[in-house]
Amino acid sequence: MLPVIGVRLHGGMAPKTCMQLSRVAELSGFTSVWFAENPFDRGVLPTAAACAITTEQIKVGIGVFNPYNRHPTLIAMEMGALDELSDGRAMLGIGSGIGTAIERMGLSYAKPVGAVRDAIHIVRAMMRGETVTYDGSVFSVRNVKIGYTPPRPDMPILMAAMGDQALRMCGRVADGLMVSNMCPPAYTERALNILAESAENAGRPAPVHVIHYVPCVARLDRNEARTAVKAPIASMLSAYWAIGEHTPTIREAMISDSTISKDEFAALIGRVQAGEEAEEVLDDRFVDDYSIAGDLDDCRAGVKRFAEAGASELVLSFIGDQPATDMEFFGSALL
Repeated sequence: MLPVIGVRLHGGMAPKTCMQLSRVAELSGFTSVWFAENPFDRGVLPTAAACAITTEQIKVGIGVFNPYNRHPTLIAMEMGALDELSDGRAMLGIGSGIGTAIERMGLSYAKPVGAVRDAIHIVRAMMRGETVTYDGSVFSVRNVKIGYTPPRPDMPILMAAMGDQALRMCGRVADGLMVSNMCPPAYTERALNILAESAENAGRPAPVHVIHYVPCVARLDRNEARTAVKAPIASMLSAYWAIGEHTPTIREAMISDSTISKDEFAALIGRVQAGEEAEEVLDDRFVDDYSIAGDLDDCRAGVKRFAEAGASELVLSFIGDQPATDMEFFGSALL
């Protein structure tokens, strides 16, 4: 069974551009549009709200908020309002964020997995209209209650998870998993085994929503598309690799299930960081492990590759220089 397919937008894009692309996504047959909030870039909530108003059916997801710079009570307040505005189309992902960015704000990045667990418990209870008292390892609340009735008390709450500890927590408390755009398909396959075992140990069903972010370039010209995707994925891989120096679980998630060995991966990314052209350094293994790119046959094969690994929804980042055109091309043929 093929997954449903959405589109990823982010705070590096102007709000009006996101509004335009959200409309293109809906008209092209995509199921959802997800907004990634990057550190110190545009906050995505105003853009998500604007896109909810300018679309009619497409789901509007936040992927993700972190509870360090948005307290769990604020997440509940904002997501209830977004769900109200969108007539029940909002989706929520919560993750721990990037530790180095959070520490630059003068905040302690203590117990990130516990912080996400606390946030999920608090947000879920508030969305149900409960008066919440909760003592967590990072976040605690006393007698808090949302001041209006959220339209969907059972809004699914997904968790972004990269390390095994986070995956086990996801299996225990979340309604779904969000997989980074820098993880290969095999990571999702392994992650689902961890989720299922953890959920069983907790006496609950395994999370049903499995969303995998994937960079995408779709063109009539196969070589053009597969060449065009290399520089953007090299940039993202390099950035994540650098962050992984301080957070080893990130590097492990990126490469432990890749078809590329750790030493070769590090050497090739090092060459790109040293100034060599990504188009000359990265081969097809990088394209196939970290993107869906090429002509329609390549895109069909890529969707199947990620679906067979267990993704129930692919959220594509159209990272070429013509995202609207690529989106329309992909949607007209495959959706």
